[in-house]
Amino acid sequence: MTFQDLSIDADMVQALADRGILEPFPIQTQTIPLALSGQDIIGQAKTGTGKTFAFGLPLAQRLGAEPAPGVQALIVVPTRELAVQVTEDMEIITSNRPTTIVSIYGGKAYEGQIEQLKAGAQIVVGTPGRLLDLSQQRILDLSNVQEIVLDEADKMLDLGFLPDVEKIFSKVPAVRHTMLFSATMPGPVVALARRFMSRPLHIRATDVDDTIAQANIEHVVYRAHALDKDEVIARILQAEGRGKTVVFTRTKRAAARITEELIDRGFQAAAVHGDMSQEARERAMASFKAGKKDVLIATDVAARGIDVDDVTHVINHTIPEDEMAYLHRVGRTGRAGRTGIAVTFVDWEDLHKWSVIDRALEFGRPEPVETYSSSPHLYTDLNIPQGVKGRLHATPPHKEAKREGVAPGGRGERGGRSGERGGQRSGERSEGGQRRSRGRGRGGDGAPQSTDAATAPEGRGTHDGGGTEHHDGNTAPTRRRRRSRRSGAGTPPPAQA
Repeated sequence: MTFQDLSIDADMVQALADRGILEPFPIQTQTIPLALSGQDIIGQAKTGTGKTFAFGLPLAQRLGAEPAPGVQALIVVPTRELAVQVTEDMEIITSNRPTTIVSIYGGKAYEGQIEQLKAGAQIVVGTPGRLLDLSQQRILDLSNVQEIVLDEADKMLDLGFLPDVEKIFSKVPAVRHTMLFSATMPGPVVALARRFMSRPLHIRATDVDDTIAQANIEHVVYRAHALDKDEVIARILQAEGRGKTVVFTRTKRAAARITEELIDRGFQAAAVHGDMSQEARERAMASFKAGKKDVLIATDVAARGIDVDDVTHVINHTIPEDEMAYLHRVGRTGRAGRTGIAVTFVDWEDLHKWSVIDRALEFGRPEPVETYSSSPHLYTDLNIPQGVKGRLHATPPHKEAKREGVAPGGRGERGGRSGERGGQRSGERSEGGQRRSRGRGRGGDGAPQSTDAATAPEGRGTHDGGGTEHHDGNTAPTRRRRRSRRSGAGTPPPAQA
């Protein structure tokens, strides 16, 4: 079976072939012919099985090879990350035709999105809040929408977006083609479909021998100690065959902390969570997809936008809330027919929660094995080489930077690497009250050797001449005397070396 066999236009078949996409997945073969005919569809399939192309190809084809300007198709998604991912897939589909797509979501300036709408974009991919906002401002006109798609409808329910979705439906024509796609079909989503769809066909693309949990994912569950989890993760990241890895946490603060910890241990890690700006989240996702970072630490909100085929491991640092959240998390691996490994840490106080998930997913493992970073079975279970420790041999970049400008013995030498005797001891404070690490004076060539200027407050503790301190070889004694007076010791500065 090929996309051409499914009656997809030649230019779109070629656009997919140019990216090595030749054969459709089951959900695509079952839904595309029906969607092309205008049949309303409820598509249900495991995550990572090609749902975007299942609705994107017929949607783009029904608009025509040269659609008129103006919004004619609307794809509603629950998260910003998923909006970006779906937009990228739609741009692949329409790369050989003049159809244009615009992403509408919060966290980014309105101006660029408004400009694309005014320029005549035909397909809008957006999150409910920003879509309603622009619609109420009469900037986004939905009165000519012919095609509407709800993607990840179950996540819409989880995030409380169904009332907004109902408002969006009230703004589009009553006669339209509607498609709803979801990994699971809870009752409220079914009710929504019945209310706003016309005699929809429910298509469920699963194999007969599939269990509830993906059969191509190996599920490993450990009862772990909170203080040992970072060390266990660091050792798992050195497993043989380990590729891109996603680590899920319950909170934004934990995501930030784990990212910093893994970077400190020498791993190429990036985070995606709600406390980051949208630009920073997109940069992190782009670096992960490109392979510049191979570990992504994320919260559940970001999970639906992680559409990367070559994720080999998913690690649940904290247990998901329920079996559906578990399936959505681990669905980031084992995609597109590949295999994957899902490792879940269960805290002592969360054993009851795991037992519910275990029973719902029919794992038959209500009592996870107690596991530490030194446990022999950790190495054999996950193919970790014996003797591996939780830190890479390579020195992390920021630690390498701290070593620069420090003479052997841990002190700078006057006229040598550091501009003042002994450099600055770690633990001493600058005039701005900031702690400094060693070797932050000027070098013998007058060049700054700051190791943490990015973390110092603007205008304080920096050596680029842009702040209140201007360092040269004559200012060091003054600063030492100032520190002595400040400490209250009343002692003269130490003798010159």
